Amino acid sequence: MLDVTDHSEDDFDSDPTDVGQVDLNAAESGPDESVPFVLGGRPHRSLKGTLSLLALFAFTMLPVRGLYRGTGSSLEEGFMLVFPRLVQQGKVPNVDFLHLYGPGSLEVLAGWYWVFGYTLEAQRTFGLLQHLLIIFGLYTLTRAWGRIAAVGAGIVAALLIMTPIGLSALAWHGAVGMALWAVVFAVRARTTAARSDWVIAGLIGGFALSFRPDMAIAISVALAGAAWAQRRRAAVPLIGAGIVGLIPMWIHLFVAGPGPVIEGLIIDPVFNLRAGRELPTPPSFDRIDGALQAIAEGDPPWWGLPALAPNHQLFFWFFAVFAIAIAVPVVAWRNIGSRNPQQRGVLVAAGLLGLGMLPQALQRPDSTHLAWVAVVSWPLLVVVIVDLIRNRAPRSDVKSHVAPLTAVASLLALLFVVAPFYTYRTYLLHTRVTVGNLPLPFLVEREGRRFWFSDPIVTNAFNDLIPELDAISNPGDSLIVGTADLSRTVYNDVSIYFLFPELEPGTYFIEMDPGLADAEGSGLAEDIAEADFLVLTNVWSGWAEPNESVTRQSQEHNQAVADNFCLRSQFEDNLVLLFERCEGGGGISGADVLGTYPTIPVPEPTAVG
Repeated sequence: MLDVTDHSEDDFDSDPTDVGQVDLNAAESGPDESVPFVLGGRPHRSLKGTLSLLALFAFTMLPVRGLYRGTGSSLEEGFMLVFPRLVQQGKVPNVDFLHLYGPGSLEVLAGWYWVFGYTLEAQRTFGLLQHLLIIFGLYTLTRAWGRIAAVGAGIVAALLIMTPIGLSALAWHGAVGMALWAVVFAVRARTTAARSDWVIAGLIGGFALSFRPDMAIAISVALAGAAWAQRRRAAVPLIGAGIVGLIPMWIHLFVAGPGPVIEGLIIDPVFNLRAGRELPTPPSFDRIDGALQAIAEGDPPWWGLPALAPNHQLFFWFFAVFAIAIAVPVVAWRNIGSRNPQQRGVLVAAGLLGLGMLPQALQRPDSTHLAWVAVVSWPLLVVVIVDLIRNRAPRSDVKSHVAPLTAVASLLALLFVVAPFYTYRTYLLHTRVTVGNLPLPFLVEREGRRFWFSDPIVTNAFNDLIPELDAISNPGDSLIVGTADLSRTVYNDVSIYFLFPELEPGTYFIEMDPGLADAEGSGLAEDIAEADFLVLTNVWSGWAEPNESVTRQSQEHNQAVADNFCLRSQFEDNLVLLFERCEGGGGISGADVLGTYPTIPVPEPTAVG
């Protein structure tokens, strides 16, 4: 096995003070084979390096079989299946359908589905590759502190990135993974002085921004931190390559037009959506604020060990995430690695990336967003602790493996105290499914396409819906999926579109969000008036969060249902409703048909105004 981070049979852990002492004139003689890849070394095979990589890979893959058959996020994973399919058909994000992120991930996934098929498994395989990009990117960055520290950092990263939302191929994961590798090549370029390394860093960084433009600050400050000492040499190749890496965004701007792009990527997520999605900062101490987490904690997986209450974990984890994200680059800059300047360069650049990601935790500090931010800074804290131990103890008094083992144990213990439910418990759950210790979730399947749900009643409703909709629809008919009460578009089961790919999504608002689809004049009512079928659900009728999502918005969308559609069928006591277009309408909407099985406590919505 090729270890891009390991370069000799000697274990660098045996000489912690000499790691990273690289000749800065290496550009003349080529990369030094005695140092890690991130510090300028060449890829090299070694037994110890192979075993290190295999150990980390094994830990990462242990829950994967369970994750492939785990409960999906019906909205987020659903749109990462449906949107690339629409791109294949020539549809344009921000013009033909709402998309709040960059075009890069959709275009890549569109190509991926052409090659590997339009299946849940293909999507989750791509998601797994994005996770591995993050985990081994952090391994590569921390390899300069030895194999034990690097494997430990990778394990911490795996616990944080594999657990929040399974193997969903979200754009965030791809952007973070590429950002980490952009930092790897930028730090490497400081030593090799190779123009090609700066170019690679810029290309990867630019392409990452085509996935998530909102990472612009994080990626910019990280690459600037890496390039600052050689800014005159690095600026042109780094910035020029970054512009080239953004080609998917330039093409999207040309095809969609600046207006729709600005509205879809800036105005909608930053201004229109925020009031209906933001959560209190910091998280509430006495309750769980996020609706999806409230659902999960209603019937949580087994955890027989002592732990804080889930709401208390979120509260303390929030402060720990911010403290560590700030501390890593600050400590690296001021105190760490005075004997190892190249190591300090790694920590400063990577730490700035983690620091720049903090806004993601500010806007919605639930466990998913906290994990997405912590995934960079927390693994880096492993090597910060390694340096703290080594710099404060005489070398003769500390064996080479003591510092990294202590650092790894400290981070794993910290996770165990502040966030065990959102890391260890979820990892254990999917591992138990992998080995057959727990049954699988509940499957909805149609013509080889499948999606997994955690609730048997919801599953039964969708399984009963499928033959009914099959019997009355024809390929090319238009379908709209939404909430029963369309004045509160709090979430959506986009996975239904995936199960019926021959039906055309009949609305711009495939992804339904509060403050967007349910707003007066949004265009949803006009879309409804032209559709052939509606699938409206009471699955999310009990959505309750301390934000504007509990406020009923415009009733024009419900009126459009009543004026143009008749209720054909209901499933599981009105949990799922199937409407068919009829002349003159049936006079009722989904808001008039209350479900008797809310998945979360029903709030008392207020009317807008």
